[in-house]
Amino acid sequence: MENILAVYTRPRDPDRPLVCLDETSKQLTRETRTPVPMKSGQPARVDYEYERNGTANIFMLFAPLEGWRHVEVTDRHAAADYAAILRDLSDLHFPGASKIGLVQDNLSTHTAASLYATFAPAEARRLADRFEWHYTPKHGSWLDMAESELGVLSSQCLDRRIPDKESLIREVAAWQARRNKHNATANWQFTNDDARIKLRHLYPSL
Repeated sequence: MENILAVYTRPRDPDRPLVCLDETSKQLTRETRTPVPMKSGQPARVDYEYERNGTANIFMLFAPLEGWRHVEVTDRHAAADYAAILRDLSDLHFPGASKIGLVQDNLSTHTAASLYATFAPAEARRLADRFEWHYTPKHGSWLDMAESELGVLSSQCLDRRIPDKESLIREVAAWQARRNKHNATANWQFTNDDARIKLRHLYPSL
């Protein structure tokens, strides 16, 4: 926990950007009856029945000091999908950075081993060296700012029925473009000094 909180106090450095990563899933649901659009004096009406149409995985990359986020929709959250996300983060989104600070939770695929399972050893090593790896503690995923950004995505975009992966990709892309246009950042306030007071029960008794 203190490692993550210390990373969050670093000043912005374009040469060493801080990026938080998290992922979630979205249940895709089709309407079984045509919704009735709203009209004067009557709200829109949607039938309670729906048809399940599979799930999609959503990766969130959030650079809180840059006011930048990128959302990637995939079919799965396997090691190869995670490795591809890291390669794009390194070579497409921040190719000029000397090192990328990467904050993430302890999901089993969130390791350099996923790079080696996906790419040739030399490429995996190159990518692994591009990142400074930081992990939230067990039961402490709330410390990952990408989780908070996923919460914003959920409340502003995903809290409704979306029928298929193609529609989901379009919707999250529009949300992403709006957030990035307004350079929405995060103002993290919780520090190690706060933690040592508010979470003192987690520390050893000396």
